[in-house]
Amino acid sequence: MIKVGIIGGSGLNDPKWLKEQKDINATTKFGSPSSPLACGFINGVEVAILSRHGRAHTIPPSQVNYRANICALKDHGCTHIIATTACGSLRDQIKPGDFVVVDQFIDFTKRRISTFHEEFSGGSENAVHTPMADPFDKKLSSILLASGRDLNYPIHPKGTVVTIEGPRFSTRAESNMFRLMGADIINMTLAIDAILANEAGIPIAAVAMSTDYDCWKTDIPPVTAAEVFKTFAKNVDNVQNLLFRALEKIREGALN
Repeated sequence: MIKVGIIGGSGLNDPKWLKEQKDINATTKFGSPSSPLACGFINGVEVAILSRHGRAHTIPPSQVNYRANICALKDHGCTHIIATTACGSLRDQIKPGDFVVVDQFIDFTKRRISTFHEEFSGGSENAVHTPMADPFDKKLSSILLASGRDLNYPIHPKGTVVTIEGPRFSTRAESNMFRLMGADIINMTLAIDAILANEAGIPIAAVAMSTDYDCWKTDIPPVTAAEVFKTFAKNVDNVQNLLFRALEKIREGALN
């Protein structure tokens, strides 16, 4: 049976969307996740919604307990994960308000614990090196893309995210370096979500919504937190609608 974990999902735990809602205060061997799991059904699909930064957005990116988040979703039976995130755009063609279905990441974090395997018990025979060539599930990603297109939203079929440590934004030199490295968008969380989901054996897909142009463009002011929150708030209904449509497709058998 399919159960979808949703990381992010602002506003989806509203009772008018989430039926048979039940909050679960999960605990894991890695500690507590960022928020209770809001469990129930959306469009007939069983879901568990987790607020990555806490429900009041009190947890900075470097302090998120990513291992507990993924472990809690796995422990509670999630078979797939959809991650949502705001991002900065590193490309002219990805405008504020556009969606990107992420297909690759560059991990530029420095302080995160990004593995469940901190030691190899028994030596090399039990060493775990998880393949990460294509970290995002193609079938689940195609559902997100088709959902955005159904709704006539501006959505890009692929893109590479660079995940930085944060919580500060980039310098212009860094922003331009990331562009030269091949990154299309920038955020502070997504790579770690994807790494750990892959280690846990859970297919993950991610949709990012562009809120700004970071600071590489010289003809507009550099990004500010106020700009990010303003643009996200303006487009949050689109994020919800895209997820609703994706869950409808899953109910109709798109993952089969």
